[in-house]
Amino acid sequence: MQTKFDELLEFPCAFPFKVLGLKSDTLADRVVAVLQLHCPGDYTPSVKPSSKGTYVSVGVNCTVHSKQQIETLYTELAKLEGVKGVL
Repeated sequence: MQTKFDELLEFPCAFPFKVLGLKSDTLADRVVAVLQLHCPGDYTPSVKPSSKGTYVSVGVNCTVHSKQQIETLYTELAKLEGVKGVL
């Protein structure tokens, strides 16, 4: 099924993911591990703690090849322990 989403993106393309989760020293590594599994590449995540230090956001750009790949990555990243949301 074609959607507006399909009209806006031309594949392959760079797609930003931001994972929000509980503060963890391993969250960025676990995010990269999921990306490597579904979309191998060279990733340098940016990690930003919340103002109180309770949460952390991990941002990373990924070259995706299909809408299905984006949906899979959202689903798999959301399954990581401590993750509260994926944008």
